[in-house]
Amino acid sequence: MNFLLKVLITGLIAYLLQLYVLPGVHIADIKTAALFALVLAILNAIVKPVLVILTIPVTVISLGLFLLVINAFMIMAAAYFFKGVQIDGFWWALLFSILLSIGSSLLYSLVGGGKNP
Repeated sequence: MNFLLKVLITGLIAYLLQLYVLPGVHIADIKTAALFALVLAILNAIVKPVLVILTIPVTVISLGLFLLVINAFMIMAAAYFFKGVQIDGFWWALLFSILLSIGSSLLYSLVGGGKNP
């Protein structure tokens, strides 16, 4: 249940960010945003750990900042699978990934998703 809640919150935040904050990110509708969040979650579970392991030397040299580049790449890869999602460039993807992480974390903590019954 927590996974579904996280995906829905991420989709909502992604839609709101493109609607009000980021002119370089375009998502057609809320349904596309939810599917985008689902694909992003799947990519983060499967592809991201492999990329993190392969880029350990660069991540260490950059003091962890290269992980932001990996997050932006994950956003761009997820957007590749949908015609309804368009990101105008790497910098928009980077800013989108940072704001999406912050917004999703804040909203998920407000909803109380981290509590165990």
